[in-house]
Amino acid sequence: MQMQTHMLPCEIWSIIQTNQGNAVLLRPKDMEIAVPIFIGILEMQSILIGKDGIVLPRPLTHDLFIEMLSRVNLNLKKVEIYELKSHTFYARLIITGGEYTDENPLVIDSRPSDAFAIAVRKRYPTYISSTVVEQAGIPLDYFIDAFEKSAFAESDESSDPGKNQHRALLDQLEQAVADEEYERAAEIRDMLKMFDEDDPELH
Repeated sequence: MQMQTHMLPCEIWSIIQTNQGNAVLLRPKDMEIAVPIFIGILEMQSILIGKDGIVLPRPLTHDLFIEMLSRVNLNLKKVEIYELKSHTFYARLIITGGEYTDENPLVIDSRPSDAFAIAVRKRYPTYISSTVVEQAGIPLDYFIDAFEKSAFAESDESSDPGKNQHRALLDQLEQAVADEEYERAAEIRDMLKMFDEDDPELH
């Protein structure tokens, strides 16, 4: 028997580091539960940059996408995490404007990490399927230890998130250069420049 599903408004409760990697904790509104969705390092940095409102000298891919939508008079109405299948989360962007209406929107498939990075930049509404919450939701208490230890947890008073992010970026830059991924290295250098300008003590 298939479970009934409906879309629940949600927020990024936290971004944490675990032994399995970096995870976005997506919390449905008014629920003491979170759904952990694992993401890559660069996606994590892009989400953090968007949440903090940091403006880089050159647009990242997610900034470029938003600008392109604006130039063609389209609007991202919301993002949805709508399915969990074979340990993979599926997201979609719901876009309106022009020929695309609320009743007949443009729907674009997306990785959850990209959807989050786009949504946080303009505070676009984010929703998650109730079925996905039933499948993968975990009580918030389970995450408390990880939340307090996370270098990126906003309420962690025992660490300096800025310095931890700076250190992580330096490590990524070193790896990108070693892998000869020079475009990625240039993006990371831009991020480091912004951190250095905001806080000279991070040099």
